[in-house]
Amino acid sequence: MKKYLASIAMATVMAGAAGSALAAEPDAATGRLLDTLEYKYEVDEDGDYRLVFELEGDRTQMVFVRSSVETYGSHRVREIWSPGYKSTTPQFPAAVANRLLEDSNESKMGSWVKQEDLAMFVVKIDANANAEQLSDAIDAASRSADAIELELTKKDDY
Repeated sequence: MKKYLASIAMATVMAGAAGSALAAEPDAATGRLLDTLEYKYEVDEDGDYRLVFELEGDRTQMVFVRSSVETYGSHRVREIWSPGYKSTTPQFPAAVANRLLEDSNESKMGSWVKQEDLAMFVVKIDANANAEQLSDAIDAASRSADAIELELTKKDDY
């Protein structure tokens, strides 16, 4: 039940965080890639794919594969998000913010962003990435977010 409630809360946060880039319908090509990988997923009300992975130590981690595509010049980018920390205040404590910056620097793929009171690990990949590249990005997001969640909170909320 805890995981279900966390996923509902996260979907609400994602809806507010996504802004004008919302995709009302799920991206069918992304769904086919996830099916090829045999990943179980749900599609949330924004058309994003929500997945929950079982990790070491009897832990789980939620990941969102966004259906919308962001652009910068000629680049088309898909984002993979995973929550790792929820602050009790609107601002992160300085020690937490610094730790997230350090972890971003150490990460091979992705970095931390602040979405209201949540720290989200975000990996950005080419919108036309293949299944293996999408799987790598999902893995990087889930493991990075879970490691920080364990380190900072000792909990498994996501």
